[in-house]
Amino acid sequence: MADSTEYTPPKVWTWDAESGGRFASINRPIAGATHDKELPVGKHPFQLYSLATPNGVKVTVMLEELLAAGHSGAEYDAWLVNIGEGDQFGSGFVDVNPNSKIPALMDRSGDAPQRVFESGAILLYLAEKFGAFLPTDPAQRTEALSWLFWQMGSAPYLGGGFGHFYAYAPEKFEYPINRFAMETKRQLDVMDRHLADHDYFGGEYSIADMAIWSWYGQLVLGRLYNAAEFLDVTSYKNVLRWAEAIDARPAVKRGRMVNRAFGDDLSMQLHERHDASDFENKTQDKIGDQS
Repeated sequence: MADSTEYTPPKVWTWDAESGGRFASINRPIAGATHDKELPVGKHPFQLYSLATPNGVKVTVMLEELLAAGHSGAEYDAWLVNIGEGDQFGSGFVDVNPNSKIPALMDRSGDAPQRVFESGAILLYLAEKFGAFLPTDPAQRTEALSWLFWQMGSAPYLGGGFGHFYAYAPEKFEYPINRFAMETKRQLDVMDRHLADHDYFGGEYSIADMAIWSWYGQLVLGRLYNAAEFLDVTSYKNVLRWAEAIDARPAVKRGRMVNRAFGDDLSMQLHERHDASDFENKTQDKIGDQS
């Protein structure tokens, strides 16, 4: 569908809260808290405040991978932050992440609590803290970090660009959908060419793969935006092979479940995670949908 009307920007932009479409309530043009609300604190060293969007999944996958690798110090409590209800604008959450975006992490294992925000920063913080899932060889470490930051810089085109205009915008317009579909397919091609000669990004399975898989892996597996056919994802055979291999990892499956509060499969929803046994006993199919 072509654009039906031409938009002329005003001299000074003003915010129209009603024009943002399906997810208008999660964004606003100013920072800071809208209400007072303390964050809960559990018993483990790490307190994660999140939602199972791709950025949130990155961190829960990393924590579950650390635990699976025997790093018991990575035990964590995961608390659901419902961005549709404005939880991210509570004063406690803003104290942890002044940008009011999930995920946000508090590390209480040291003498003083340490906040960490931005998913890429959290992955790097955990990798360095535990000496895991980041190559020690300088060349491979640099490669892995290059891919990690590639993902952090590229995902806004996939999520905020393509995903918004293709799936969430109030109206469908040809120009932005074409623009961001082109960029998304270019990024998939970048990945496909690299994976033709590599099993992973950065030489070995690492935080780079966790970050990229949470967005692009789930995209080609048909879990984002209902756009797999539109983007012809089956043409990216190397990306599909890599995505399926990571998807089969038990820690990845668990990580996808944590802080998940959407989707039809209630057995995949674990709104909060406080113990490993929660995956067996406290998914929404076991306790009932309380959302």
